[in-house]
Amino acid sequence: MNHPAFFDQAPVITVHDGLAEFLGACSDGIITYRYVDAVRLAGHSCPTVAGAYLMTRKALSLLYPNETPERGAVQVRFALPADEGVTGVIGSVVSLITGAAGPGGFKGIGRKFRRQDLMYFSCAVEGEVSFERLDNGASVQLGMHMNHVEGDPRAGGLLRKLLEGVATPEEGKQFAALWQDRVRRILLEHADDPELILVNAATV
Repeated sequence: MNHPAFFDQAPVITVHDGLAEFLGACSDGIITYRYVDAVRLAGHSCPTVAGAYLMTRKALSLLYPNETPERGAVQVRFALPADEGVTGVIGSVVSLITGAAGPGGFKGIGRKFRRQDLMYFSCAVEGEVSFERLDNGASVQLGMHMNHVEGDPRAGGLLRKLLEGVATPEEGKQFAALWQDRVRRILLEHADDPELILVNAATV
């Protein structure tokens, strides 16, 4: 995959997955996710995908401050329905990293490793998303404020020309470069910015 260099410079997220260890996918169960994994899942790179990636990273760091996060051991609840706005896109990235899934998720082996029914939508939560540990009930409620990192003002006009089919190839390349530069700034310059990923409530 020929992708922008900054994809590989973005913060990584390392988790332990007991199911992966149990079934021999990796001997120690340690999985490291990178931003490019979220891009492959979504099929594109945008502020929403970057924000979902950073929000999940923030949630896990708060829930597991002194230990490796456990994939498959966090329940996630969204305030909005899955089909409203970009909620579904955010949910897919969150699911990738946390293992939490809806009705179609893995049902487990015996009483262990269940991922089914760990993700819900249209819930009463503070902020946009609630992450809760299944073992001790620790929880955090987070929100994304992607407008905190503004895009280049030239991008809007170029996008309109592209959608109208009147942009030149050079303008198409310029738009893509400006679009990804905003994503780059989000991931590299604002990864830990409290104005970008908002902590609305926490019980940890």
